[in-house]
Amino acid sequence: MLRKGLTGWNIITLVIMLFFALFIIFPVILVLNKSVYDAEAGRLTFEHFAHFFDRKFYWVTLWNSVKVTVVSTLLAVIIGLPLAYMLRRVKIFGSKAVQIIIIVSYISPPFIGAYAWIQLLGRSGVITKFINDTFNMSFDGIYGFAGIVLVLTLQSFPLIFIYISGALKNVDNSLIEAAESLGYSGIQRVMKIVVPLITPTILASSLLVFMRVIADFGTPMLIGEGYRTIPVLIYTQFMSEVGGDAGFAAAIAAIFIIVTIALFLVQRIIARQYSYSMSALRPMETKRSTGVKNVISHGIVYVVTFISILPQLVVVYTSFLETVGGQVYTGRFSLQNYETILFNRDLSMILNTYKFGLIAIAVIVVIGILIAYLTVRKRNAITSMLDTISMLPFVIPGSVLGIALVFAFSDAPFYLTGSALILILAFVIRRMPYTIRSSTAIVSQISPSMEEAAISLGASERRTFFKVVVPMMMPGVLAGAIMSWITILGELSASIILYSSNTQTLAVSIYTEVIRGNFGNASAYSAILTITSILSLLLFFKLTGKKEMNL
Repeated sequence: MLRKGLTGWNIITLVIMLFFALFIIFPVILVLNKSVYDAEAGRLTFEHFAHFFDRKFYWVTLWNSVKVTVVSTLLAVIIGLPLAYMLRRVKIFGSKAVQIIIIVSYISPPFIGAYAWIQLLGRSGVITKFINDTFNMSFDGIYGFAGIVLVLTLQSFPLIFIYISGALKNVDNSLIEAAESLGYSGIQRVMKIVVPLITPTILASSLLVFMRVIADFGTPMLIGEGYRTIPVLIYTQFMSEVGGDAGFAAAIAAIFIIVTIALFLVQRIIARQYSYSMSALRPMETKRSTGVKNVISHGIVYVVTFISILPQLVVVYTSFLETVGGQVYTGRFSLQNYETILFNRDLSMILNTYKFGLIAIAVIVVIGILIAYLTVRKRNAITSMLDTISMLPFVIPGSVLGIALVFAFSDAPFYLTGSALILILAFVIRRMPYTIRSSTAIVSQISPSMEEAAISLGASERRTFFKVVVPMMMPGVLAGAIMSWITILGELSASIILYSSNTQTLAVSIYTEVIRGNFGNASAYSAILTITSILSLLLFFKLTGKKEMNL
């Protein structure tokens, strides 16, 4: 009976479950254990948690994270929703280019946006100097809460825009026309008809923004100054605790895990209340507008699009400016920065980024295909659990995952700390959900009759899977894999904790150059990362045959 029950798919399920248990569940449990267990005294203790809540500095930091995240998410919706609606209803000149530019602004890492805005609105920024010189002011830059919210909002609203643009295709135009015939104004039609219909999409995209913003490390670290958030606190506490008592760092991480999971579950409960599907017999159509409405619509779209892409333009532009000591721009164009990073320095950080990323993507694609097929075609209690566990990295912040992996693999027999393998594992775990979700969606659309037909013609189940199912899955798999790849390129939260001198990546290099004040080098590294992301996006369009993204 055991031999009969131990099929190939059961073995694959157990192997993947073992992988998740070792590299996700075990490290997280270890963090929770270290937060409440005193190894020296050999007893349970809640002293670290008491210390966190006794000190105002610590629990205010938690509140800072929640406040930044809520405000940024709300502003992202306020910007993304009207923008998506205008591009869907009003014929905007160059709308295809506008959509691509908005997507490009999303795929760059948030910390590059923070660095670019420092160049513009920092204490010595171009715009800051202009404001102070022109209006005789003493504007001190956008550091702190306002700066963090600005960067994260501009980085996040494109995700809201992408999701809502897709949802608006399923809104039936007859509903809007009916509301118009009843005397509803344009704003009333949006608030009473459109928004209720796309509420599930707003909630889903808001959750993605919320989880991304609350876990962001680079932006508050670069632009926050005295305004600290939990990811920054975890990093600073952990780095100071290495070699000493790691319990407090683990306690902060445990609190953050509990908060993020709780917020995730609350959103899921709310989302279920608005869960329904739409099918548009008459999809919304873009109409040419005239007069003031046309001018305002074009103005809003163009201004928002320009501001969203401005950070990428800034880093590319400044990468070609000559610097003195790496900090002061002379205003002359030069290839000095590229000569420095490409010919006068070790190229390992650039090569590491591509090498580690490609290895991680190969693993992600294999795991994503197998999990998607198992959870859709071989549904049972174990595969359902597998599906749930695979989404844990989406909820667990990168800094927490980095600390968890250090705790788990800093001693024999699994000593991986500082190695390339632990970075690759972090990339796989962190970015796997993108590929799994897109792969699962495509498997659900493949009719089981296709497999049944192949089997009835004499093909084995394994041959059917590789010759029929996998080729049909590839569009969805590749779409998710490219999104995973783009996010791996800019992965900083886990990398900053796990990297060593031999495994430094582009994201870490950009961060360290900014911290050291080498802005010219940081711009050149950022430009390479941005161009790589754009080329990856173009590859996505080429492989999928689309000119837009449906995440």
